[in-house]
Amino acid sequence: MSERTVVYRFKEGIYINLTNRCPNLCTFCIKTKWAMQFDGHNLDLEGKEPSAQEILDLLYRQLQASPAKQIVFCGYGEPTMRLDTVLQVGQALKQHTAYPSFKIRLNTNGLGNLINHRNIVPELKTAVDIVYVSLNAENETLWKQLLRPAPGYEQGYNSVKEFIRSCAQAGFEQVAASCVENTGANPQAVKELALSLGASFNDREYLK
Repeated sequence: MSERTVVYRFKEGIYINLTNRCPNLCTFCIKTKWAMQFDGHNLDLEGKEPSAQEILDLLYRQLQASPAKQIVFCGYGEPTMRLDTVLQVGQALKQHTAYPSFKIRLNTNGLGNLINHRNIVPELKTAVDIVYVSLNAENETLWKQLLRPAPGYEQGYNSVKEFIRSCAQAGFEQVAASCVENTGANPQAVKELALSLGASFNDREYLK
């Protein structure tokens, strides 16, 4: 297997593989189906999560080589499991000479408040420009069936909705909620819910 990948390019963005930990085990997640591989990159960190400085060093090299439209906290795990690192990296990037030619985006399952036992939205506002939340269900019952939350997160659906609403009210440049198609959820109903929470909506392809 190839060496772990911490920072990688995909389309017009640079992505940060921050952690493999996640409180959900989604039925549609590709990290198991694709054996922790993505677009030729090995995203299996094997428990060796990168430091903020390691991430920044890799990002700066990438930015020196060529520009990017977005820098994205994503990878095969939930970034807010490592909130402090998200904040350190995001705040440092906002001081980089190339900013704001790129935007900083967080891809999240929306459980960051439960994970960190507080409202993290004001802190995220200091480090992130755009927030994409995987909503994926129009009601709590379906959310539990599709996202299969770990013990302690079973009641997370309402927290996800409140997180989206708080982000929309906080004034990020963009807040979008998404739904993966062909999972049993009703994308139109999820879209209506997203709009009612103040977010825009993204319909995501079911990857096999």
